[in-house]
Amino acid sequence: MSADNTPDASRCRFFIGVDVGTGSARAGVFDADGRLLAAAKRPVSTWHDSGNRVEQSSEQIWAAVCASVREAVVSAGVPAGEVAGIGFDATCSLVLVGAGGGPVGVGQSGDPQRNVMVWMDHRAAGEAAEINAGGHAVLRYVGGRVSPEMETPKLLWLKRNLPQSFASAEQFFDLSDYLTWRSTGSLSRSVCTVTCKWTYLAHEKRWDADYFRAIGLDELANEGFARIGTEIVDAGTPLGGGLTAAAAADLGLAQGTAVGAALIDAHAGGIGTLGAEVAGFDPRVSSRLAYIFGTSACSMASSPEPVFVDGVWGPYFSAMVPGLWLNEGGQSAAGAAIDHLVTLHPAAPAARARADADGLSLVAWLDREATEMGGATAQAVLLAGGVQVVPEFLGNRSPFADPEARAVISGLGLETGVPSLVGLYVAGLCGIGYGLRQLLEKLGADGIRIELIVASGGAAQSGLVRQVLADTTGVPVAVTATEEPVLLGSAMLAAVAAGRYPALAEAMSAMSVIDTVFLPAGGEIAVLHDKRFAAFEMLQSAERAIRAQLS
Repeated sequence: MSADNTPDASRCRFFIGVDVGTGSARAGVFDADGRLLAAAKRPVSTWHDSGNRVEQSSEQIWAAVCASVREAVVSAGVPAGEVAGIGFDATCSLVLVGAGGGPVGVGQSGDPQRNVMVWMDHRAAGEAAEINAGGHAVLRYVGGRVSPEMETPKLLWLKRNLPQSFASAEQFFDLSDYLTWRSTGSLSRSVCTVTCKWTYLAHEKRWDADYFRAIGLDELANEGFARIGTEIVDAGTPLGGGLTAAAAADLGLAQGTAVGAALIDAHAGGIGTLGAEVAGFDPRVSSRLAYIFGTSACSMASSPEPVFVDGVWGPYFSAMVPGLWLNEGGQSAAGAAIDHLVTLHPAAPAARARADADGLSLVAWLDREATEMGGATAQAVLLAGGVQVVPEFLGNRSPFADPEARAVISGLGLETGVPSLVGLYVAGLCGIGYGLRQLLEKLGADGIRIELIVASGGAAQSGLVRQVLADTTGVPVAVTATEEPVLLGSAMLAAVAAGRYPALAEAMSAMSVIDTVFLPAGGEIAVLHDKRFAAFEMLQSAERAIRAQLS
């Protein structure tokens, strides 16, 4: 630090990115050029209860974060004093904190440690439907409908069903903001979290008090929004005085280490990938889609002006790239849908045993088998044969905003062997790609034309997956050189907070490099995907019609 307590950019050598996903906390140590020196992770427990309730513990999450950071720093061989900054991203889960910073339970187990309503918790589906029926003005900025994944329906559920927890919570945090508060003591919220999940109107720099009163959360408005955030800052903004003494001790870092305002995990993936130069492609972020394929799938498109797309969340101002508007789509279950799909096949136990013997997950083993059986990866679609999958096991997030949608599988026969399981896996991947194609077509019709998909996330690590995404959408798919683009995005927040780069745009350009571009297949493969896409939409429509008939 200099004499006036501003960061000395010349001494900003190393940065830590922390990503808290649904199943684990991970940390990575990067240098100023975006090179990953070491990474570590720890598992995070999840409780699943009836009524679509999914809960976690913020104390366990913090412990997992600290253990991951400590291991990553040791593995990188970096002195703790040379870590200039740390940045966080996490799932958009709701955290309740009470008196003295202790946890407040969100479930009927009575366990206060279970104080996190995970993003995929859909217990507030009724409240979401009720809110959507109100036609509130703020809904215009969430694609016309709130999702039960968002925070205001969850808060309304808590008020109605666990009023003591609602009343005793001194702060309601998005998980990302909880981590920066735990690190610095700052109650500042990231514009990313509150705009995307809490209905904050970033372009007007205000909460809509009328909305909160109309839906039954008048207490929050009457309190001046003190429990959900009164200071909203851009991602990467340095918070407080950096790490507190307690947080520094937990993390094994120096007190005062810079901490940047956080991002939602998918948005960190966008920041970590979108700024890289790609020869032959438009360098503007607005021509690219960040596609983060993990347990869920998030698709993020940026534009210089607001674009309203029915069924797609946003437009959100400055929620990912500062100064740009963000439209966000995707699916609640993507990697999780594929995981579930393949377990339904009678050959799954035998295939799992072979995968275990090879030290692979079932899906990773199937991916390897499909690549070997399909030859050129563009040919892998032929393995699916006549099987079609609409993998909407947990609803359709976009572009239909239909949380009640469910999966459809057609073309199954009596085959019980591993080859037919491999075909089912490939058909599921195609279904994920066709859902993305629907989103791209919807964005294009409303004026957002995507030239390049930049993919990241654990489920997008295979060459087969990347090629299938390019072939099913007809859009090139690029991947970055780093194995951990989401962690890199959070490390960029750290680099900005520490003063190594003056703004996030400069960090995005300097720290990210594109490694490979997968071009969509043409000819007969392209024709086949067009036919399969038409069949996909037929099945999707049939499921809606059947649901309506039976309701």
